[in-house]
Amino acid sequence: MMILITGGSGSGKSAYAEQKILEFGALNRIYIATMYPFDEESHRRIKRHRNMRAEKQFSTIECYTGLKTLTIPEHSCVLLECMSNLTANEMFQEAGAKEHTVEEILAGVKALKEQAEHLIIVTNEIFSDGIEYDRETRTYQEYLGQINRYLAREADQVTEVVYGIPLHWKQKEGQHHETAME
Repeated sequence: MMILITGGSGSGKSAYAEQKILEFGALNRIYIATMYPFDEESHRRIKRHRNMRAEKQFSTIECYTGLKTLTIPEHSCVLLECMSNLTANEMFQEAGAKEHTVEEILAGVKALKEQAEHLIIVTNEIFSDGIEYDRETRTYQEYLGQINRYLAREADQVTEVVYGIPLHWKQKEGQHHETAME
């Protein structure tokens, strides 16, 4: 099963994604972290988040670029967080795919989907502010939009989290709807 979870900054999408992984039971829990540690504060934040996930029995794999090269253990539930960081990394890091970002990321998602028992992908809603950006930022938005549309088509479930409330935009038959998160 593949689930796409989106929402704005501070919406509760990460907590919701982690809860969904826990609901799958006692499978291997793999957290693929894509935030590149660029300063001291990001290193502290990563350490804090890693400790919080360890309590939930997640193994963390850091992956800034080259998602398609990852190999995960059998019978794993994978949480990939987050697509917007991965997109920026592929576009702007030296080892990134640059103008081939969309293809590179989609190949990585396909590879993960083939390996994982369940795959949950977190992305960000960055398209609603109405601000005009420079060309480089517009290209980033275009790439992330293409990736998100593909993921939504391929996903079994698409959920947007707004103020901690999961709104289901796509759901396969037989899946239950939950209400607001605590």
